[in-house]
Amino acid sequence: MEDIHLRIETIAQKKLIGLTSEMSLSENSTPILWKGFMTKRKEITNTISDDLISMQVYDPDLDFSRFTPQTIFEKWAVTEVTDFDHIPEGMKTFVLPEGQYAVFLHKGLPSDFPKTAQYIYGQWLPKSGYTLDSRPHFEVLGAKYKNNDSDSEEEVWIPIKE
Repeated sequence: MEDIHLRIETIAQKKLIGLTSEMSLSENSTPILWKGFMTKRKEITNTISDDLISMQVYDPDLDFSRFTPQTIFEKWAVTEVTDFDHIPEGMKTFVLPEGQYAVFLHKGLPSDFPKTAQYIYGQWLPKSGYTLDSRPHFEVLGAKYKNNDSDSEEEVWIPIKE
């Protein structure tokens, strides 16, 4: 696999608004979550950009070497906002803490994502000199993201610490 590692980036705290659901990889309800979010998305009036964020919040004590398809986590469908002055009914807020991230590019279908994840966690991370930090993981679905399209591109943000 070509080196899909792009960069190390430190981000400031971000304010996010969207929907959340508990799930596991084996009982994945991501399409339902996003369908609900997309029907209400226009009610969010103070977005910073058109980018959407798919975020995973794991138990802070999770040992990723023991992660299984049955591991429960929170999945969020969100967008970044300037403030929490107007929160559409039924939506929730999340403050993404500042910190350092390794940013990768995933190209292709969602079904190809396990290969990207295997590269990140199985090859890049062990050799990188970094360890996972216990902050949310997320994907930025920007202008080049096309749902279920082989030409789709998204950025994968993995929380790291030295």
